[in-house]
Amino acid sequence: MQELFFGDLAPWFTVPALVGTGFFFIRTLLMFVTGAEMDLHVDDGAGFDLDHGDTEGSFKVLSLQAISAFMMGFGWGGLGAYRGTGLPALLSVPIGFGFGVGMMWILAKLFRWIMRMQTSGNINLSSALLREGTVYAQIPAGGKGVVKVVVDDHLRYYNAVSDSESIDTNAKVRVTEINQDNNTVIVTEVKGSTE
Repeated sequence: MQELFFGDLAPWFTVPALVGTGFFFIRTLLMFVTGAEMDLHVDDGAGFDLDHGDTEGSFKVLSLQAISAFMMGFGWGGLGAYRGTGLPALLSVPIGFGFGVGMMWILAKLFRWIMRMQTSGNINLSSALLREGTVYAQIPAGGKGVVKVVVDDHLRYYNAVSDSESIDTNAKVRVTEINQDNNTVIVTEVKGSTE
C-alpha cells in the first residue's frame, strides 16, 4: 500500500491529495458547524485579506477552500492516472490539473446552490401591520403582552401593547401600528370574538 501512494513519483500526487482532502473536510465541517467563514483571498491584487463573516463568500476563486479543492482533485486525479492507468507522470499532471479545476468548478456550483437555499428567517415587523391574531400573554393597560400573528404562512410572536385598555389572553386582536423603536406592535381588540 505504501508503494502505491509513495513509490516512484506518486508522492507528487499523494501529498497534495492528502493535504487538500484533509484541509477541505476540516474547513467544510467547521463552516457548517459554526456557520462562520474565515477565508484568505486576494484583495484587488494588493495582498491577502483575512475575511470573517458570512458563508456567502465561502467559495471565492482564490480562497483556501478553493485551493484545497484543487489540490484534492489534482492529487487524486493525477494519482489515479499515474497508478490506475499506468500513464507516465508527465501525462498524469495535465489530467490531475483538469481534475483539480473540475473539482473547483463542481464545489463552487455546490456552494452557490447551498447558499441560494439559505434564508434569513427574519420577517420585517411591518409585515404584521393590519393583520389579525390572538393574545398569547395578557396585555395589561399601559403594559406589554405577547400576541400571535400569522405572517407569510408563519406563526410569529410579537411583543404588544394595547391602544387603550387591557386585553385578555386568547382575545382576537388586530395590529394597528408598529413601533420600530422598541420592536412592539400596537393592537386593538376585535370586539365580539374570543377563542
